[in-house]
Amino acid sequence: MGLLDESGEEPKSKLRRWIVTVAVFALLMALSIWWLLRFHDEKRTVEQFLQAVIAEDLQKAYQIWKPSGSYSYKDFVDDWSVSGYYGPIKSYHIETAQKNGAASGVTVVVELSPFSPFPDKDDKVKNYRTKEVRLWVESRDMSLGFAP
Repeated sequence: MGLLDESGEEPKSKLRRWIVTVAVFALLMALSIWWLLRFHDEKRTVEQFLQAVIAEDLQKAYQIWKPSGSYSYKDFVDDWSVSGYYGPIKSYHIETAQKNGAASGVTVVVELSPFSPFPDKDDKVKNYRTKEVRLWVESRDMSLGFAP
């Protein structure tokens, strides 16, 4: 019997191996899709918020933020307007989103840039003006805040 000759393997064994392979592949694909989309709603909320800030629609951005009583609209404008602490914002890049332990929300790390489009990593001059902000997205009501 040569190396490339057929082995006399039973058809049941081939079918079983095929079924197990397909089942493992399907499980891996399902886990991969879950991993990629696990913080989709939180990221989408941050994107909507930042698009409103870029469009200078601070009323809409403030509504998306869903602030507590201690964070007034004036404080919000002082942080997010064109002349505010984080402004001007022309583009952004979501770096990561992570949930810490049994927390009730997700921390989304965003880089904010005063340039449009977002600068390449090689552009040191423009990246120097990029700011990083950690936003807290409460999973229950999708309200925003600064991460603790």
